[in-house]
Amino acid sequence: MRRPLIQSSLFHTLLAITVMISLFSFKARADMPKAGDTAPLFSAMDQNGTNFNLSDLIGKKNVLLYFYPKDFTGGCTKEACGLRDRMGDLQAANVAVVGVSHDDVDSHKRFAEKYNLDFTLLADPQNKIISLYDVKMPMISMSKRVSFLIGLNGKIVHVTDAMNPKIHFEEMKAAIDGLKP
Repeated sequence: MRRPLIQSSLFHTLLAITVMISLFSFKARADMPKAGDTAPLFSAMDQNGTNFNLSDLIGKKNVLLYFYPKDFTGGCTKEACGLRDRMGDLQAANVAVVGVSHDDVDSHKRFAEKYNLDFTLLADPQNKIISLYDVKMPMISMSKRVSFLIGLNGKIVHVTDAMNPKIHFEEMKAAIDGLKP
């Protein structure tokens, strides 16, 4: 029994779209920096409107560079407050925390003030840093929840790519504990 031409055409169109999405998703993961890679350098405005350069921290501090989807959302607030609450341990390990999202400077300023966040939040409304680290969610202008631990030498020590903030805390703690003083 033959399928009508319209059903066959629709099937092939859906198949083509599925293949293209799969290829796009594979491509997005293929370029994400991994442990051992040199961390891509960038500059951006922080929540106070001050220009931040990653290169200013290299050689001085280990950097926990974390990307998150959106200010004031449940998981992102939990992650930011969790980092705030761990700041003493992070500073003792010579780790600077830098958060990046698609939100603008004003949103970051309100977010930092509301939750007493005492670390840098970088505005990336044009997705420049998000693209540089290849952590953009497919088809929407938001970052995935991905953390990069960057050593003093500018090399990436560990990458955590998981939506659950608890996994980020656990993996990053283990990676930080393994840093050489």
